[in-house]
Amino acid sequence: MQTPQTGETAANLYETDFYAWTQQQSQLLRGNEWNHLDLPNLIEEIEALGRKERQELRNRLSILIAHLLKWEFQPGKRSRSWLATMRVQRRDILQLLRENPSLKPYLEEALPEAYQNARDLASGETNLPLSTFPQQCLYAFTEVMSDRYYPGEATNDDLME
Repeated sequence: MQTPQTGETAANLYETDFYAWTQQQSQLLRGNEWNHLDLPNLIEEIEALGRKERQELRNRLSILIAHLLKWEFQPGKRSRSWLATMRVQRRDILQLLRENPSLKPYLEEALPEAYQNARDLASGETNLPLSTFPQQCLYAFTEVMSDRYYPGEATNDDLME
């Protein structure tokens, strides 16, 4: 199907003007014009949306775990900022899982992957050698997500409520 504005096919439009392609595909879906849909690219984009949700979960876990590592391995530098980041990431992960409950089985795979990224982040942000941090994640997912879990020896000052 050619677009009236440009005369381009849907597949070409996908390559040259993604936004226009999304609008065209949306209009075709609303009009039940199934035969005119750009199915190969539409399928690819739907699959990409699912991958982005998994990536979002891994990224948030990585940031949270990196801060848990920093908290544990640099107790003298603990800050309200680190605490706030951990709280926000925990809330956002829970929200993501509420909105996408089918991601829960992926957690078993996501946690070790996120941990490797977290080690890199923690090492880079603390200037501690990567070898400072255990090679395998020692935190259970329930600990990572618990708003009461802060590894290492904590004082009331650390948790600055």
